[in-house]
Amino acid sequence: MSSENILDDEDTFKILISTDIHLGYLEKDAIRGNDSYNTLNEILECAKKNQVDFILLGGDLFHENKPSRRCLHSCITMLRKYCMGDSPVTFNIISDQTVNFNTTQFPWVNYQDENLNISIPVFSIHGNHDDPTGAEGLCALDLLSASGLVNHFGHSHSVERIEISPILLQKGSTKLALYGLGSIPDERLYRMFVNNQVTMLRPKEDQDEWFNLFAIHQNRSKHGPTNYIPEQFLDDFIDLVVWGHEHECLIAPTRNEQQLFYVTQPGSSVATSLSPGEATKKHIGLLRVKGRKMNLQKIPLRTVRQFFIQDVVLADYEDLFTPDTPQVTKKVENLCYAKVSEMLEEAERGRLGCPLTPEKPLIRLRVDYTGGFETFNTSRFSQKFVDCVANPKDIIHFLRKREQKEDIKDEFNVDYGKLVKPTAVEGLRVEDLVKQYFEAAEQKVQLSLLTEQGMGKAIQEFVDKDEKDAIEELITYQLEKTQRHLQSRGVTTEQDIDAEIQRFRDSKKNTTEEENDIREAINRARAHRLEHGDPDVSDEPADVAMDSDEGSVALPAATRGRGRGGRARGGRGRGRGAAASEAKPAGRGRSQRSAPASQSRSILQAFQGPSQRSQIGGSTSFAADEVIIDDSDEDIPVMKATRPPPRPSSSSSSFTKHSSQSQSQGSRGVAFDDSDEEDNPFKGHSHRSRR
Repeated sequence: MSSENILDDEDTFKILISTDIHLGYLEKDAIRGNDSYNTLNEILECAKKNQVDFILLGGDLFHENKPSRRCLHSCITMLRKYCMGDSPVTFNIISDQTVNFNTTQFPWVNYQDENLNISIPVFSIHGNHDDPTGAEGLCALDLLSASGLVNHFGHSHSVERIEISPILLQKGSTKLALYGLGSIPDERLYRMFVNNQVTMLRPKEDQDEWFNLFAIHQNRSKHGPTNYIPEQFLDDFIDLVVWGHEHECLIAPTRNEQQLFYVTQPGSSVATSLSPGEATKKHIGLLRVKGRKMNLQKIPLRTVRQFFIQDVVLADYEDLFTPDTPQVTKKVENLCYAKVSEMLEEAERGRLGCPLTPEKPLIRLRVDYTGGFETFNTSRFSQKFVDCVANPKDIIHFLRKREQKEDIKDEFNVDYGKLVKPTAVEGLRVEDLVKQYFEAAEQKVQLSLLTEQGMGKAIQEFVDKDEKDAIEELITYQLEKTQRHLQSRGVTTEQDIDAEIQRFRDSKKNTTEEENDIREAINRARAHRLEHGDPDVSDEPADVAMDSDEGSVALPAATRGRGRGGRARGGRGRGRGAAASEAKPAGRGRSQRSAPASQSRSILQAFQGPSQRSQIGGSTSFAADEVIIDDSDEDIPVMKATRPPPRPSSSSSSFTKHSSQSQSQGSRGVAFDDSDEEDNPFKGHSHRSRR
């Protein structure tokens, strides 16, 4: 307690972080119906007990897009109980709140409302479960925002370009820049990052004095080629990322070795699926920020229902039974009964001394019956545990691995594994892969009409820029040109045609004529798309809507560019919004700006960190910051970050645009310290430079 009293001074932010509460999940279930409500009550009670400055929620507060009346009533009741009161709020907001809270008719933080008495402000972004819908773009969080209980931020209105403006908080000498981005379909956001359409604003003055905290709600693990957001896409000036949406609790901060920021993944507060990621112990985090230093203490949740999962591979029990053993199904069932009983005994031991933990645990046994085994009746098996577990209907899950087919020979005997190696893809272009494939292929599969460079360029247009007609137009154009060439030469026999086509193709390889043909075919594809009314996704940053997942169309010029950063920011006399808008060029949209064709980059270029890409244009000096983590027995990871002295500002603008793919202001080195010192998590540091 003495250590906490030393830390919690007038310059220290205390922030309770949590994500994916999923309030209302299975609320009609007789056993698990109250789980999400009990856990939210525990989280808010913990915030009040620790006297935090504010609560930060990383999305999915509600499980349903349209919560039930019981769900909304319970949430409002608990927020009013724990977040209202006479305790003073000791930090100030110095940014333009009409920009930060742009989804409400009351665009200011709730604790500054003279009609409300807020003691613990709640800041929250929306998730994919409670995202805005309908013509008005409203979500359940907007109801809580209008009632003055939650400060909803991080809502982007535009599908063309995202501009993230931070909430600037100050407590004593500590300055905290809070960024947030609510859930957006992963494929769309991935494409916007690749096309350099995500911009983060930074305070123009004293940039190195701000601690930058970013809350995001997207896929972190890869679920497909573009169905996730790589950490490398995020700006490297960020200090800590609070990552929502992923349910596995990985709250101990991990460092991204390329961007050199830390990521904490609090995970969900209730198990919404019986998967291994949900079985980890659930925690929330108590984040302390003082100056450029931070300390994250993870707090275990005691009202979360226990969840145990185990895998059983029947083929591994050859000493007990085989598929040919008499009554093998009965023996398999007895083995599963013993495994479930062991997990129930472990759950009972875990509840000792924890009266808040629900009595009945969640149990899942995944049985791999590959190799000729048979399944048994799971309903009859579950009846044995109906009074012991919270999920008696789905205790057993049978699975079987697909048998790999052997001796399947490729028609052309091409070793594709040698052409595309997963470890060698980084830095390789689509054109290179296409060229390598056809060079290694036999004569039967090689191109006879098209060139490898042309096909590679067309595939790149299709992959990187979603130019759907690029490949088809290239083939059509080359076919027409070859036909005209054959007619002019008067070739008639089949043998002569093949030879002439080969000579015509070889004569164009690696020449200006080949480049002109490729450019003409791509221009045809774009013209064909525009004729059908598709939005422009060409190299030029034209002032039209992106091809989003909802099939958005181009907006009229009069209404474009009026999202987060396009409107006037001088409302309510806060005085910082007008200066913030000065960083943008004059005009309504981006149509007055011109950019070279190289602005639209490949996906592999987008993966390069800003610090790496900045070295291409010239030399960049790297400043070294250090973060120290002390992961002691009491689960208190400690981090310390230092910055170089602040540089004087030469502009009167309050914000500078910092694109997620642009040159960074600086980079940070990081070091770990696994010492056992727990008295002062903020003490001690060392210096090293990044090479």
